[in-house]
Amino acid sequence: MKYCIIDDEPIAHRIIEGYCKNLSYVEKMGNCYNALEAMQFMNQNKVDLIFLDINMPQLSGFDLLKTMQHHPKVIVTTAHKEFALEGYELNVSDYLLKPFSFERFLKAMNKVMDHKNEILVSDSEKKKHSFFLKGDKKLHQIHIDDILFIEAYGNYTKVFLTDEMIVCHEKISSFDALLPASDFLRVHKSFIVATNKIKIIEGNRITIEEHLVPIGQTYKHGLKRLFGSD
Repeated sequence: MKYCIIDDEPIAHRIIEGYCKNLSYVEKMGNCYNALEAMQFMNQNKVDLIFLDINMPQLSGFDLLKTMQHHPKVIVTTAHKEFALEGYELNVSDYLLKPFSFERFLKAMNKVMDHKNEILVSDSEKKKHSFFLKGDKKLHQIHIDDILFIEAYGNYTKVFLTDEMIVCHEKISSFDALLPASDFLRVHKSFIVATNKIKIIEGNRITIEEHLVPIGQTYKHGLKRLFGSD
């Protein structure tokens, strides 16, 4: 997913870029420091998502949206909560109040992805115990309780089950939203694990049955929070 940051504060660009580096499914296309610069940029480039500040010189972020007949997904990033209602009237995906945490940022990104990936489902559907996945020119019914872990594999994804492994064309980011967060955890940019299948956590790796799964440096905090370790 290609994104652009539109904000007159350089530090805001650095914070968002830092957060996005933890997400394997996003790619930065550009940085704009006012709305007029953004208009020119988006006339020449296609983006899927913009991080948009409201208070900017010459033209506000919302005025920019009003000039666009069709605009990409929008996550508003601002220090002014009083404009939230107007933002939702302009169909923004989320409204982040500065300063915002990485966890709050992830929640906003999940909202964007909910509308982007065809594999994503509603919260009520996530409670189902199985789903269908296309692999090897077949439709496989995947029981969530059978999943050990999921691995990104180039343009494919490997789904490791208790008794087999299936290769599919879905991106690993699709599974982030498909699987219940209470039972699955991203531990590396290329790996999602079923937390109840973890046998051992040692150093920078996890043992699940006979498999060894690496732990990414930026994902360690998620494991520590999950298991209450320091």
